[in-house]
Amino acid sequence: MDPKARAIAFYLPQYFPIPENDEWWGPGFTEWTNAARARRLFPGHRQPNLPSELGFYDLRVPETRQAQSDLAREFGVAAFAYWHYWFGHGTRILERPFMEVLAAGSPEISFCLAWANQTWSGIWHGARDRILREQLYPGPEDDRRHFDTVLAAFRDERYLRVNDRPVFYVFRPEDLPNTAEFVDRWQRMAREAGLPGLYLVGEMSDMHGNVRYADGDADGFDASVYMRLPAVRSKAGMLRMRAIRKVLGGPEIFDYNDHVAGDSITGPHIQPCVYPNWDNTPRSGRGGVVLRDATPAKFRRNVEEAIATIADRPFAERLLWIKSWNEWAEGNHLEPDLINGRAWLQALRDGLQ
Repeated sequence: MDPKARAIAFYLPQYFPIPENDEWWGPGFTEWTNAARARRLFPGHRQPNLPSELGFYDLRVPETRQAQSDLAREFGVAAFAYWHYWFGHGTRILERPFMEVLAAGSPEISFCLAWANQTWSGIWHGARDRILREQLYPGPEDDRRHFDTVLAAFRDERYLRVNDRPVFYVFRPEDLPNTAEFVDRWQRMAREAGLPGLYLVGEMSDMHGNVRYADGDADGFDASVYMRLPAVRSKAGMLRMRAIRKVLGGPEIFDYNDHVAGDSITGPHIQPCVYPNWDNTPRSGRGGVVLRDATPAKFRRNVEEAIATIADRPFAERLLWIKSWNEWAEGNHLEPDLINGRAWLQALRDGLQ
């Protein structure tokens, strides 16, 4: 049976050591460092949350990337959206796994690039004011250098396309110095390179659903993605949680909401994003946010509801964004874990059919 939409899963590459992380967080640091040292912070808190069949992998290993591709394709993931870091002046980070995928011509799964245009700080590691890498926007010449760097990816036959236009995702379009000029410049460079243009997607909200960028259509983006944690929020529940935190400390705790469509913003140019789960206490400790009682069955219902909001569009434009494939230190993943095995993947496949 053909899927009702194309599921695009965000893919974190921070699973191999790099000199920068060694300097900032200690020798050998990867995302596994945070995931493995997580601890229970309240009764019923399930931590650490650990991988099962893929194990504590290293993304420099081709067999690991192939195993991820095989699993994703088996369960209906159409493409990985690799987080892509370009800080300006040619400064990149964590690019090795994707560059090896590009050079090797494998694995087979489709992909696109998601530009995480955000300053790196220590916010996720308890050091909010520590600036690690600042996001800069030097101007048109840097845009040209950036475009030329990713052009080979755009031309790869595996690259995710909408009507033959490569998909390029921008995390913080509102931070661009002039968003409309950015869109015009990148579209012009794409056409000059022999492409029919790009399919530009901008993220419009933060994880709490607060709209940061509402001008995607006016600025020329082809689509905007609405993010919102599937959290049950009520006035009484919020007051109770704040009172408990004031006395006992601890993370913000919400029940997982399996009716996200009711809280979502929809529209002809808006694409949905669904979360299977969330618990970023491995990164943020008692300053984190936990979705309690997230289950594959609830996730499946959210997949079905999200797809219903785009069901009237041509299939090529029915993009369902999944956050995420492998954000283990956010407790946010589709990959098999020790508690649920492949159930998250099965829920996605069932919801797509």
